[in-house]
Amino acid sequence: MAKKETNTKLEVANCDFKSIDSIKIESLIRVIRGQQVMIDSDLAMLYGVETRTLNQAVKRNNKRFPEDFMFQLTQDEASHSRSQFVTLNNLVDNLKSQFVTSSWGGTRKLPYAFTRNGIAMLSSVLRSDTAVAVNIRIMRAFTMIPQLVNHNTQIIQRIFNIEQHQNETDEKIGVILERIEEISPKLLPEQVFTTGCVWDAWTYISDLVRSARQRIVLIDNFVDDRVLSMLTKRAAGVTATIHTRYNEQFLTDLKKHNAQYPEIEFIQLPHRNHDRFLIIDDKVYLLGASLKDMGTGLCAVTEMATASEVILGLVK
Repeated sequence: MAKKETNTKLEVANCDFKSIDSIKIESLIRVIRGQQVMIDSDLAMLYGVETRTLNQAVKRNNKRFPEDFMFQLTQDEASHSRSQFVTLNNLVDNLKSQFVTSSWGGTRKLPYAFTRNGIAMLSSVLRSDTAVAVNIRIMRAFTMIPQLVNHNTQIIQRIFNIEQHQNETDEKIGVILERIEEISPKLLPEQVFTTGCVWDAWTYISDLVRSARQRIVLIDNFVDDRVLSMLTKRAAGVTATIHTRYNEQFLTDLKKHNAQYPEIEFIQLPHRNHDRFLIIDDKVYLLGASLKDMGTGLCAVTEMATASEVILGLVK
C-alpha cells in the first residue's frame, strides 16, 4: 500500500525573525549544474528549523519533488559550492548554529539543493506562516538576480579548473626554479682572473654587489667613477661606503652621483693601505687589485674568515 503524502506543520524555533530579515538571501543562491539553487541547510536556517526536519518533511512528500525540483549534491559539487559561498556576517553564523544540527564542514550526508520550483513547492509542504513569509522573500530574491546562469557557469567552471590545476602548476614552477638554481653560475668564495679577463672580473664583482642585502663597504686606495657605476647595481635600501684616499676628481664625480642616485658615503683613509677589501653584508673579500682594475692583470678575489668588524676596526 502506497504511503500517502502528508502536509507538515513545522514547529518553528524561538528566534528573532527581525534578525533573519536582515540576511541577504541573494548571497545564499548558488549556481550548481547550470541552475540557481539553495542548499537545504541554508533554507532550514531561514525557516527556523533543523536541516533534518526540513528533509524529513520533503521525504514524506517525495512525489512533489522530482529531480528538476530537488537533487542531492555529489562530493565535488559540495566542495565547489562551498568555494562559491560568501560567508555572511556573524548573525548568519549564529543563526545557523541554533537551527542546523551539522555545519557544512561536518555533515555526514551530502546536502540537497532546491531549485526555484522546488523552493516554491516547499511552501505547500511546510505549512507555517514563517515558511510562507520566507518563501515570498526567496522568490523575490530569485527574481532580482539576473538570469545569466550559462555565463556564470562557464566562469565558475574556469575558476574551478584553475583551482584544480594550481597545485600541479606550483609543483612545475618549483621544479623549474630548482633547475635554474642548479645551472645558474655560483658566486665562488675564491676566484682567479687571468690577464685580460676584464669582463669576467666585472661580472663577478657585479654579482657580489647585487647579492648585498644590507651594506657594501669598499676599502681601496684608488677609486674612480667606474666604481661609482658598479655600486649603482646594488639593491634598494643597501648602504654603500667607500674608504679611499682624497682625490679632487673623485669627489666631484661622487657629488654628481649622489645628486642623482642613492648616496654613497666617502670616508678618508687615515693612512695608505696595501690591500683592498670588499665587505658584502658580513662577508669580507680580499681583492688582489683595485676594483677599477680587476681583470686587467692576473689577480684573485678571496673570501676571508676574518669578521668584517675586525677589518673595519683596523682601518679606523
